[in-house]
Amino acid sequence: MCDLPQEDEKSKHGGLVSNNTSYDMNKVPNIQVRKFESGATRDTEEGKVDYEGFLSPIVLEEFGKYMNKHRFQSNKELRDSDNWMKGIPKEVYMKSAWRHFHDWWMEHRGYESREGMKDALMGLLFNVMGYTFEVLKDEQNKEKIDV
Repeated sequence: MCDLPQEDEKSKHGGLVSNNTSYDMNKVPNIQVRKFESGATRDTEEGKVDYEGFLSPIVLEEFGKYMNKHRFQSNKELRDSDNWMKGIPKEVYMKSAWRHFHDWWMEHRGYESREGMKDALMGLLFNVMGYTFEVLKDEQNKEKIDV
């Protein structure tokens, strides 16, 4: 048995204080902890999403440039960067994605496209992200209704 610190409203030290509550350590999950030369400790990265490894900073930079360039509407007004999160029908994303995919395919086959390779790829990325955003919103709304 081991005493583990518990939160106490009257006396807090780093958010936790010992109140002499005993726990059976056999029931506490065995979590691997890393200890650094400084003495600091952290859980391992096992099972955690590795955004730094999965994403490319140069691709995200190019995507940001593409999105910024397309903030200017045909009427010369500047839309908010998160305007797309207000909701665009999935059918609109699908049709636009096919146009960008076609441009990508044209460039891949050595033909000239409407806007070039990078814009084709970034446009496709935008449409995939927007469509996915709508799918995730639909799932969250369904979960709220089912509760």
